[in-house]
Amino acid sequence: CGPAVPEKAVRFSFTIMNISVINNNNGSVRIFEEAKPNSELCCKPLCLMLADESDHETLTAILGPLIAEREAIKSSELVLEIGGIRRNFRFIFRGTGYDEKMVRDVEGLEASGSVYICTLCDATRLEASQNLVFHSITRSHSENLQRYETWRSNPH
Repeated sequence: CGPAVPEKAVRFSFTIMNISVINNNNGSVRIFEEAKPNSELCCKPLCLMLADESDHETLTAILGPLIAEREAIKSSELVLEIGGIRRNFRFIFRGTGYDEKMVRDVEGLEASGSVYICTLCDATRLEASQNLVFHSITRSHSENLQRYETWRSNPH
């Protein structure tokens, strides 16, 4: 059957929500805004692991450095030269996303007793136990868009 599979896939990711530049009048001009900020399609994973989310030591060891880096970035500026003009960028982090309990209800995932390994693919625990390496999003673009609309509209 394969190795025991932990309770769930834990993903730590980020999404670029918007990019704004300050114009000469000290106002800001938005040059990019994510159209679907809660979609899996715009999330850039930094870390994907299979772990028991109640195993605090494992989560701390793996996610600790990522969180520390995020805290350091909060107080820094990125200076880029774009078209011969120097631009300063600040990083603003916000906790966003959809409620996981709602997603589990919508997707039919019944907490730790679920046969599925995560909310992003259709792999069962048995399939994941046989192949822990190739864990990926398996839904089509249209399926992801349809699920996004369900989560966004929050029918519950």
